[in-house]
Amino acid sequence: MSDVLTQLGEILEERKNAASEKSYVASLHAKGLNKILEKVGEESVEAIIAAKDAEKSGDNSDVIYETADLWFHSLVMLSHLGEKPQTILDELARRFDMSGLEEKAARTNK
Repeated sequence: MSDVLTQLGEILEERKNAASEKSYVASLHAKGLNKILEKVGEESVEAIIAAKDAEKSGDNSDVIYETADLWFHSLVMLSHLGEKPQTILDELARRFDMSGLEEKAARTNK
């Protein structure tokens, strides 16, 4: 999985500086962080709705599609802020030896 995220991160970096009329990613960067965040929010809502529908129908295809869109736009957001997908993978790996309750408590103590 990290190979796919690494490759996608490299493509996003390449397209960040492309002509905005030729690259969707470049057009998002040109419109700025607020537009990128709007897309992340939109895709979050779509993923939530798809998950609710999937629970009723038993068909996960839409939730998979919408989650891919959410991850993609989240990676565009991170790229805009100068982060690579590996930084998120590193953070997830750091949490392996910690329970979710411990991790949450550590955040509230900061």
